[in-house]
Amino acid sequence: MNGQSEHAAPLRVLVTGGSGLVGRAIQHVVKEERGAREGEEWIFLSSKDANLMNMEETRAVFEKHRPTHVIHLAAMVGGLFKNLKYNLDFWRNNIYINDNVQRAAHEVGAVKVVSCLSTCIFPDKTTYPIDETMIHNGPPHESNYGYAYAKRMIDVSNRAYFQQHGHCYTAVIPTNVFGPHDNFSIEDGHVLPGLIHKAYIAQKEGKPLVVWGSGTPRRQFIYSLDLARLFVWVLRDYPEVDPIILSGESLYGTYHK
Repeated sequence: MNGQSEHAAPLRVLVTGGSGLVGRAIQHVVKEERGAREGEEWIFLSSKDANLMNMEETRAVFEKHRPTHVIHLAAMVGGLFKNLKYNLDFWRNNIYINDNVQRAAHEVGAVKVVSCLSTCIFPDKTTYPIDETMIHNGPPHESNYGYAYAKRMIDVSNRAYFQQHGHCYTAVIPTNVFGPHDNFSIEDGHVLPGLIHKAYIAQKEGKPLVVWGSGTPRRQFIYSLDLARLFVWVLRDYPEVDPIILSGESLYGTYHK
């Protein structure tokens, strides 16, 4: 499924969630690795700039910057225990955020929106290897179904914006991300920084390192700066509305297309 062509004029890119793990990695690539081209403008939003759960605040910040392109990273996120406790909040808040961002982007005439999904959107019961066509083939894991379904709806919305308005709104599905500025909370962080923290505490206290789970699940990881470089590639050169999985293999040209 093809989206519309890009503007020839320099991009004005608005990045929501710009102060998070992936947002700060994109900032590094754009500013420190000269990922931005001449004449481009990159704006990185944080929660201090606007409450994206509120449509009027979202509309105001989009009207202020009037982006031609959007990288949408902002979300209510949390670890396993937070997801288990607040599935309704994860569903409701992320639905508001995603709809408001896409609606505001449409209103200001942005030609492309690249949203960030998550591996948790895939069905809990599935076959391997996983590919992008399998997103809606069954329910996600019951522990974080609110967050997972809200993220899945971005794919539904992207297809509807293309069908009704011809917009190139798309999404990426990164494998598990790690890197600088990660959340190292054991209770509420990602798996790698959580394990690093647990190992630090075990060594500090002279106790055994205990890892939760059976040890049978397998995960694939991607470094945040590598993911940031791929985000820039998707923004510039990926013309599809269909979502794309981004993994370490993607860096070597193995795109699932």
